[in-house]
Amino acid sequence: MTDRSFRPSPSAMNWLITATFLATGWAMYMRYMVIEPSVVGLACEAGLGTFQCHARKVVIALFGYSVFGGIALAAALLQLWRPWVVTLGVALAFAGIGLVLYNNVASAVAAMLIILSFARPAPATA
Repeated sequence: MTDRSFRPSPSAMNWLITATFLATGWAMYMRYMVIEPSVVGLACEAGLGTFQCHARKVVIALFGYSVFGGIALAAALLQLWRPWVVTLGVALAFAGIGLVLYNNVASAVAAMLIILSFARPAPATA
């Protein structure tokens, strides 16, 4: 019987940790510095055409349709079905973004599925 457990290499884990922290940090910046402050919201609604206002509008539209949680959930299901470092990275990054940007339910389920994807049967010993 072959070993079916999924173990990313230490180098891959470094990249996964970095990507997850960067994605979650970006989401925290967007939420606490761009979306929630009323000064930024009033300026953007008044017609300020900066990149920050355009990014704010796009992010609000995306989390309104639960896109971040949906991508995290889809990637986590793929990770559960067929483990791969890339799907793990996408699932971790979008789960972090979704948890920060109001897509809590889908992102929490995705995080649970990510944890379950590491639960593979141990190799049989004789």
